[in-house]
Amino acid sequence: MKNIKLHFIALCLVVISEYIGIVKFNLGKGVIALFPMLYAMIFGVLTKFFKIANEKDMEDAGSLVSVTLLLLMAKYGTTIGPSFPKLVSASPALILQEFGNIGTVLLGVPIALFLGLKRETIGATHSIAREPNVAIIADKFGLDSPEGEGVLGVYIVGTVFGTVFIGLLASFLAAYTPLHPYSLAMASGVGSASMMTASVGALSTLYPDMADTIAAFGASSNLLSGLDGVYMSIWLALPLTEYLYKKFGKEGK
Repeated sequence: MKNIKLHFIALCLVVISEYIGIVKFNLGKGVIALFPMLYAMIFGVLTKFFKIANEKDMEDAGSLVSVTLLLLMAKYGTTIGPSFPKLVSASPALILQEFGNIGTVLLGVPIALFLGLKRETIGATHSIAREPNVAIIADKFGLDSPEGEGVLGVYIVGTVFGTVFIGLLASFLAAYTPLHPYSLAMASGVGSASMMTASVGALSTLYPDMADTIAAFGASSNLLSGLDGVYMSIWLALPLTEYLYKKFGKEGK
């Protein structure tokens, strides 16, 4: 909190990003939207390469992420109350969409095996590899195991590129698929507050009249993913990943 340089860098990035504003461009029949949060994340990465921020600045910034996310989630919490009737009516969909967590397994395992990964496949594809999932793999296999290397690899990639990727993906799906904005908002709640925020921000930019409800669905879905995500990984996703690896992996044959 006492790193004045860090606060000044953050202020400059916010001012520049807000000055650029929302940029929309047409791609075929759809519209892709780029929003200030996306620019700020990219500019933040570039501060390292241009030696504007050093290692200490980045360590200090990392310690502040949880504080800023608490404020952000409190803001999203205020949108849940007014939208509560809509959330109740959509509660079956909110609950059932949690089974979408196994999508990382069904999609990731074949790709990982195709790329030649061995037991790293289990750690890398059983989830989106956020902190609780890293803890599960660490407890069961250890982080110095192949499974640990797999989950840490996905965790690092997700931390660096995840928010940018999911923000662009949300814009693309909203523009080129018939999926309703509310369904995309539910899908945004993957258990990562930063990823959910990027996706909800993109959707809110494209559908400003639905912004509050989109934020409510995204925050509610993210909360559910945080609550049941660990159990989903332990009881369903991880056993399924191990089964698929043993059945189709070279070591399992």
